[in-house]
Amino acid sequence: MFVRRALALLLPVALAAAFAPPATAQPASSGALHSLRAPVTDENFYFVMADRFDNGDPGNDRGGLPDDRLISGFDPTHKGFYNGGDLKGLRNRIDYIRGLGTTSIWLTPSFKNKPVQLEDGPSAGYHGYWITDFTQIDPHLGTNADLRALVDAAHARGMKVYFDIITNHTADVIGYQQGARLPYVSKDAVPYRTASGQPFDDRDVAGGTAFPPLSPAVSFPYVPVLDDSERNLKSPAWLNDVTLYHNRGDTTFTGENSLYGDFFGLDDLFTEHPTVVRGMIDIYKTWIRDFGVDGFRIDTMKHVNDEFWQAFGPEILRYAQQQGKREFFMFGEVFDTTKSFTSQFTTRGQMQAVLDFPFQDAARTFASRGGPASNLETFFLGDDWYTDADSNVYQLPTFLGNHDMGRIGGFVQADNPDAGDAEWLARDRLAHELMYFSRGNPVIYYGDEQGFTGGTRGDQDARQTMFASRVPDYLDDDLIGTTATHAQANFVPSHPLYRTIGRLAAVTKAHPALRDGAHQHRYASGQSGVYAFSRISRDEQREYVVALNNSEQAATAAIPTYAGKGSFSRVYGDGPARVKSAPDGRLTLTVPPLSTVVYELNGRIPRSKAAPSISLAAPVPSAEARGRMQVTANVGGSSFYEVTFQARTGNGPWRSIGTDDTAPYRVFHDVTDQRPGTPVQYRAIVTDNGGHTATSQPRTATVPAPKLTVEAPAAGSSVRGTVEVRAVADPERADHVVRIERRVAGGAWTVVGTDASSPAYTAFDNLTPLNLAAGTTVEYRAVLVSGPAAGTTSETRAVRYAGPPVTVATVHYYRPAGDYTGWGLHLWGDAVDPAVLAQVAWDRPWPATRVEGGWAEYDIPLADDTRPVNFIMHLPSGDTVPTTREPGGDRSFLPIDHTEVWLKQGDPAVYTSPPPTG
Repeated sequence: MFVRRALALLLPVALAAAFAPPATAQPASSGALHSLRAPVTDENFYFVMADRFDNGDPGNDRGGLPDDRLISGFDPTHKGFYNGGDLKGLRNRIDYIRGLGTTSIWLTPSFKNKPVQLEDGPSAGYHGYWITDFTQIDPHLGTNADLRALVDAAHARGMKVYFDIITNHTADVIGYQQGARLPYVSKDAVPYRTASGQPFDDRDVAGGTAFPPLSPAVSFPYVPVLDDSERNLKSPAWLNDVTLYHNRGDTTFTGENSLYGDFFGLDDLFTEHPTVVRGMIDIYKTWIRDFGVDGFRIDTMKHVNDEFWQAFGPEILRYAQQQGKREFFMFGEVFDTTKSFTSQFTTRGQMQAVLDFPFQDAARTFASRGGPASNLETFFLGDDWYTDADSNVYQLPTFLGNHDMGRIGGFVQADNPDAGDAEWLARDRLAHELMYFSRGNPVIYYGDEQGFTGGTRGDQDARQTMFASRVPDYLDDDLIGTTATHAQANFVPSHPLYRTIGRLAAVTKAHPALRDGAHQHRYASGQSGVYAFSRISRDEQREYVVALNNSEQAATAAIPTYAGKGSFSRVYGDGPARVKSAPDGRLTLTVPPLSTVVYELNGRIPRSKAAPSISLAAPVPSAEARGRMQVTANVGGSSFYEVTFQARTGNGPWRSIGTDDTAPYRVFHDVTDQRPGTPVQYRAIVTDNGGHTATSQPRTATVPAPKLTVEAPAAGSSVRGTVEVRAVADPERADHVVRIERRVAGGAWTVVGTDASSPAYTAFDNLTPLNLAAGTTVEYRAVLVSGPAAGTTSETRAVRYAGPPVTVATVHYYRPAGDYTGWGLHLWGDAVDPAVLAQVAWDRPWPATRVEGGWAEYDIPLADDTRPVNFIMHLPSGDTVPTTREPGGDRSFLPIDHTEVWLKQGDPAVYTSPPPTG
């Protein structure tokens, strides 16, 4: 939903941003530019949670609060409470961090938090994401002076300090008159109202300097209230105004509510309101000015509206540079693995970078799961999504795991449960080699250098202490590359992963092209085996060949290069000290199993004598994002080239829309600021490594009509009663008006409703009066009725009418050995009868009802068959896959669609019909 919302909100700004030329030197040709290298393309980040690193001052363990864990939040025996680490501990160990080759320390949020939220476990705010005071360091972690001392110590060692910041929400302080943590109410169901009761859409005023006056009693679907003891809890004081929050209930992380809903009750700020925008800018300017922080990682970026980022990003960056922070850098958390989505925050959102979640997924698949090497070819091909006039993929921080999803060590063990430590270590090392030698800024999650694991559930399980732990769940972790446990401190520079990471940092520092040189795909096996790419220094015209082997046998590959009969020297890994390429440039390398080798060309890539030919393919709208036009240049020859793409509308000037330095040469131009039907001209200029240029003939394309999609109900699902029909537009525009239509059993189309409030277009269809028989097909479609693309119609969404509500669902579970004793279901969610939930605990799973035909069958009484049944199949207190818990994480099914599902031992799938067991 955020993608579609973003498309509409940047209309006046995006055009200027997209057509603004980057500040980079030009080759000797009008319009030809070099591929951008921003100031931050060569950082080595160390991401650390202060409470879990080292305890430098036991006197602040309780944050100055009484010795009761439900008040102070301190309990060193529990993974969900403060464990005792602090900023002094970080400063005491700063040389340990620096020894990894770290250039930047990234801290989890360190502001004062609500110590305990009883509704969440209970658990404590050790992680930093429940902020009440944005002006001071959490007393459990130290003081503002301790932060200043840490920053000074880092700067004295040539390192930077990055702050993890939050603009989306605060701690859970606001309740509702109607109750706590209530379900989300959409804007279509209950719009916002001014203090005088007039309905309005906040999107119509977001980004401006004025906002309608609001009233707690009138303006929101729920009436926000504060306990008397917490009326002035937050700082700065403006945060205590309850009308500066969305107040719409809890998010389900989908659709409109992903922007407006509370995260598990956390108070979601009204970031469309100018008071909130100005307040947040002022807060974070202070931390730059007074404490010298060097950059921000921005939490939950995709859950905040674009107008906020349009104001926040540029002003914060300008202010930091005025304070002497010429390399100040911000990157956002956009938890998604689709580049067409994540890239929009840099190409249109005016932010410098986002965390590279797609890389994490690709790296795990390659190094841990042994997936086809060709998957990496596909992955890196998508880097062109990030190329625009002022940013590209080289700025992105890359990572292998984190405090939310889990650690690379845990993934390696889970993906290879029977492998043993030697293979786990090799795969862990291979993942780090891929991260350090490929494009982007590598991020080490604290403890990964000591082989920390923690399973695959992430969150608290992946937040172990570096100092000796007393948490039982941590003490039984099997660390990689060592016999040590969490019962002892783990600051061991001799650990094989610590030494590997330090060496990777040293190699890339000695050979800068391995950090920010052009990343050119070279070779990929169609199965487990060799993936190879080049890193190329534009200035030195030096080529490095990186070859990684994710198979368990040595593999040989003939890898293309730009240097025929070139001499290459090994700079990393095991293999001959020198090798020579064939006359056609192919370099034959044998890579040991689960290993990496890197070779450097001795000398320069041969200088081109003349510019190559260049032509444009017909520009076409991208299939993944309708508002992005794919523009591809066909370049003749084989050498190092840079291609600058330009666009213009009408008789306006040609403007750069990005420069690509790796083949195939493409950009995905954002045209959402143009009306459908507008002609746009494109051309491309190629620069070779001899400084010669050539320009293509222009090609013209037309801005396409938006694409409408019915988002709900789900295709093929069952419905009854009143159905919420929701459609979205790509690209989204604030002036869209959409009509929802329905037909039954192939009959005539009937209008259900019309909606002009975005980002979702919703109508509620009451099917009860139609007296439909169970199984009747009902179809929905959305029709655009406004603007130059009026008449655009979505594909049809077909569902079936359900019969009477289901009262019992059944899970069938198969174990070949028939050993069902103890195996049961951990259950949660609104679908399940509360009487059942009252009997279920982690040590008391819901037992089998019977065993028939070799299958254990679990009957689950239901309260609401339209809600998902969430479950985990495990033994009492069992959490180890596959011995005491089945794989697949948190699984679910919808009883209204399927009253029975089938599970098989060791299989993460949830089957809706009996699967084979042979």
